[in-house]
Amino acid sequence: MLGKKTYAQLMGEQSAILTLKIATEEPVELRDFVGAFTSLANEFERFVDAQLPDAKSEPRMFVREVRRGSIEADLITGLAVAAVNHIDQIMLLEDFVRRWGARFTALASGNFGPGELETNSELKDWADAAKAIASDPIAAHRLEAATFVDDKRQVRASFQFSASDARTALQNIEDRRKMLSKPDVEHYERVLMVFTRSDINDADVGKTSGERVRIEEVSGKALALMYGSEVAEARIKHEIREADENVYKKGFVVDVHVKLRNGNPVAYSVINVHDVLDLPD
Repeated sequence: MLGKKTYAQLMGEQSAILTLKIATEEPVELRDFVGAFTSLANEFERFVDAQLPDAKSEPRMFVREVRRGSIEADLITGLAVAAVNHIDQIMLLEDFVRRWGARFTALASGNFGPGELETNSELKDWADAAKAIASDPIAAHRLEAATFVDDKRQVRASFQFSASDARTALQNIEDRRKMLSKPDVEHYERVLMVFTRSDINDADVGKTSGERVRIEEVSGKALALMYGSEVAEARIKHEIREADENVYKKGFVVDVHVKLRNGNPVAYSVINVHDVLDLPD
């Protein structure tokens, strides 16, 4: 535990620190000012949990300097020396700054990797990081990882974003929130489904069958097929097993539930078969 140690004591125990610098032209609203720092501490804790599951971080922010047009604060990581040695702690903070930069760049560009920024708590923290400078015409937000050698501060990694970047990120965060709040199932009626891979075996209702189909009205990709009703499965399996024509030469007019992940179709669940058509060669 960090306990009631002073800033000087904590600084003496750390191999490296993070420093957040906010340059502003306009005054910063207090809650946005606090949010910029707490969001950084929250993201650092997530980072440590992912990189060092056995380590414990208790980050604390100290406002070191406030003057007209500039606010600086140090984040004391609270990483135990026994858990993370001197060199590893420096490298860890450098990696964190690079990750911070990469994730904000993704937010500003709207290009998210698989599994990134999918929770409301993460999106709130990133919005809080941007709000402090978003309304300022020329503000900047800078994060640095630094060490001290012979009492001289050396910056090992840094990332900076501008007020215009912050405004773009806030819009993309709101768009992502709306996307994540969309239902995970959509319904389509009387769409044409064709097989790209079939299986004569039965599948449990509601379970992926191992078959793949394409529905052009929904997606150009072949997706996994599920059966939403036994009646629909029986009709389709009859065509696969017993019909004279190859199932790949047939089209099925169906009602489907489309399973979504992050707004993208990933599987079809057929609930009704209206008709079976012979496809032109």
